[in-house]
Amino acid sequence: MRRSQLSALIATFAALHALLYFVPLGLWRNWATYIAPVEAVILGPQAGFFAALFGSTVARSISPDIFWMFGIVAEPISVLTAGLLAKARWKPVMGGYAIMLSAYFAHPFGRAMPLWTILDILIALLLIYPTARLSKNLYQSGVRRISASMVLVSFVCIATDSLVRVFLLVPCGMYTQFFTSFDLLYVAFVGAAASSYVEDLIVVCASFLVGVPLLLAASKIGFLRGIKQGQRKERNSP
Repeated sequence: MRRSQLSALIATFAALHALLYFVPLGLWRNWATYIAPVEAVILGPQAGFFAALFGSTVARSISPDIFWMFGIVAEPISVLTAGLLAKARWKPVMGGYAIMLSAYFAHPFGRAMPLWTILDILIALLLIYPTARLSKNLYQSGVRRISASMVLVSFVCIATDSLVRVFLLVPCGMYTQFFTSFDLLYVAFVGAAASSYVEDLIVVCASFLVGVPLLLAASKIGFLRGIKQGQRKERNSP
């Protein structure tokens, strides 16, 4: 695939990402979050990252809210993480988790929060290596392996989105912009954590029902192979 074609594909996904931002779900995130695993697997880590970054930035430029920074940072990083795992690259993901979780537990507020509120993040940490191993040669795999890999990649992807938001909120000190006391932060944090488990399930189901058929169709027509070859040529070009 030529660079111009890849750029057009990034622009298409960025536009879709921005459009889905305006579709509310009733929880604390939006539908753009739920296509992140598909962006990652189809485009790869680098192109997927830029598609999510451009899409989330444009959407929040059109309709900003007080939490705009969280989405602009968390959504691209979650796509980058999922894209790396889809290419069986687990070490950068593990390193990112280690840094952010260490910072969270080093903060007194992080240690004071109930452990169950980040249980999905801790489970995702344990699944990083198995997910990367299962996703090796994903684009040439059969239906069962693609389905299982997509479910795991999707779960780690949405958990990463949560982890980045938690990292920004607590260790980075952004809670000071929204809450005047720890008690208020505690109530909001626990409430958001309860909703996040519902969102985890939605993301996994959406990726399985939409992402897997799309990935299989793209694989059959050689679409993914074209992207992969184009990205390899771009990396090797002077």
